[in-house]
Amino acid sequence: MSITIQEAIKKNILILDGAMGTMLQRYNFSEEDFRGERFKDFPHPLKGNNDLLSLTQPQAIRAVHAAYFDAGADIVETNTFSGTTIGMADYFMEDLVYELNYESAKLAREVADEFTEKNPEKPRFVAGSIGPTNRTASMSPDVNDPGYRAVTFDDLRIAYKEQVEALMDGGCDLLLVETIFDTLNAKAALFAIEEVKEERNIDIPIMVSGTITDASGRTLSGQTVEAFLISVSHIPLLSVGFNCALGADLLKPYLKTLAHNTSFNVSAHPNAGLPNAFGQYDETPEQTQAFIKEYLEDNLINIIGGCCGTTPDHIRLMAEVAKDYKPRVAPVFE
Repeated sequence: MSITIQEAIKKNILILDGAMGTMLQRYNFSEEDFRGERFKDFPHPLKGNNDLLSLTQPQAIRAVHAAYFDAGADIVETNTFSGTTIGMADYFMEDLVYELNYESAKLAREVADEFTEKNPEKPRFVAGSIGPTNRTASMSPDVNDPGYRAVTFDDLRIAYKEQVEALMDGGCDLLLVETIFDTLNAKAALFAIEEVKEERNIDIPIMVSGTITDASGRTLSGQTVEAFLISVSHIPLLSVGFNCALGADLLKPYLKTLAHNTSFNVSAHPNAGLPNAFGQYDETPEQTQAFIKEYLEDNLINIIGGCCGTTPDHIRLMAEVAKDYKPRVAPVFE
């Protein structure tokens, strides 16, 4: 009898993995590595297309997932952050979207199952990572034409739907709509998920994670924490939370506001501090652990992990401290 994530989250604070990109950078893959044999004659540059590595360097993706599970993660995210036709248009690879998502989910699923088999008391889960795309539905990219939009709600819905179907077919346990800087984009993703659920007559847990972009405490499209929460609370969610942009210390006040205003589970996967002048993240695992301990003492989280700059060492120390605490108890609203 396998434990569902809804059961697991009641018992313990769940540990999400850390950064995929940070780990892949360590491989220092060349253009040839990104291409592999299959795409060696592809007419456009492919270096930097991390999602493609699920097809051309699957052993590296498996190794990253395994490293995070080894560190104590309960959930790993699929290597599909840019896995929509909109994201893949940059590399002229729109027609590969289904395969990229399916294979990425399958890789993560295989590694998760291996770890669950070794320790059935600690089931491992796969979250289908659904990124924000590189376009925004709420704002114009052209300062001279404020009414212009580079993408429509419908464009996003169709793109997300293909991604969602492939992630589900590949064996994901849940879907994570993450790094939301424009809630309208996220609503298109949520709409697509609801469509697929209805068509297939199945349910799948959903995590939603926004991004507070600066010290104003707002998302890029201008929403406060409360406004963001209201915008996504119309469907049942496994969790709502924040990731990216800020380190754990600067994220805390916004997480607090969120935790005090929702009955959903709360997640956080902050960066390893803020990037330095060279774009590197200097926050040590020990420093991150100290900030996360504050979250735990203040009853703020049910799911904790890491975003940019975090490694298995960060996740290991998060898992170590989290096991001494009970999951956040949500406030009761009249």
